Amino acid sequence: MISYPQIDPVAFSIGPYLQVHWYGLTYLAGLGFAWWLATRRCRRPDSPLRRELVDDLIFFAAVGIVLGGRVGYALFYGLDQLSQDLSWLVRVWEGGMSFHGGLLGVVAATVFFARKHRVAVGDIADFVAPLAPVGLGLGRLGNFIGQELWGRPTDVPWAMVFPRDPLGLARHPSQLYQFAFEGCLLFIIVAGFSRRPRPRWSVSGVFLVGYGVLRFIVEFFRAPDSHLGFVAFGWMTRGQVLCVPMVVIGLALIGFAYRARPSGHPNAINR
Repeated sequence: MISYPQIDPVAFSIGPYLQVHWYGLTYLAGLGFAWWLATRRCRRPDSPLRRELVDDLIFFAAVGIVLGGRVGYALFYGLDQLSQDLSWLVRVWEGGMSFHGGLLGVVAATVFFARKHRVAVGDIADFVAPLAPVGLGLGRLGNFIGQELWGRPTDVPWAMVFPRDPLGLARHPSQLYQFAFEGCLLFIIVAGFSRRPRPRWSVSGVFLVGYGVLRFIVEFFRAPDSHLGFVAFGWMTRGQVLCVPMVVIGLALIGFAYRARPSGHPNAINR
């Protein structure tokens, strides 16, 4: 067993009332990396948008992440609490964000952006997909620092006891697993696949399948939400249930992409 590093979840304070948490900074860092990578990707000859549109894209995506993540958490994980107190939905400082909700928010933002600028939705979705994994990984580091979403009890040599755990059990540092798999490994897979032109929707499909499979696996090491427990078949968590349609849709997109356009043909450039 190794010691949990004592890291203050509050990065710094401004005055007596405003505290800036590391979790919020990881969101900003993820968006900053996405913006940087987008400015590089838009230089490619197969890019679906010009440099001056990148700022708008990142802004709409950020709004989709925040609104979708909060609403998704309320619907997927906190429906009982929402039904008792509707004002809880806007009390974001109390915590509660959902990746799957954020994903739906980004999808909505992508559709809105594509229609606004008259660009094919599939091209924008494929452009956005490689931008996401690093932000997802950084968010898991924020969970680790905040001692949230820890793992299941274990006796592996790298197990940790989280100070905020009322049971004081040695657990998997599952947030770090998610950082490695859903952040680093997924970025390598999606960014590597998208290095050369691919059929429209195929990059998005690889992202959905990759995240869905990796998240499904890591959930076996992450403790289920205490207020939900296992929600299907006595062993599946809510996160695993939500990953199943991701994988199905991702596989369908890949199949559709390669039937509609042979491999190696660049996406249409819409400007």
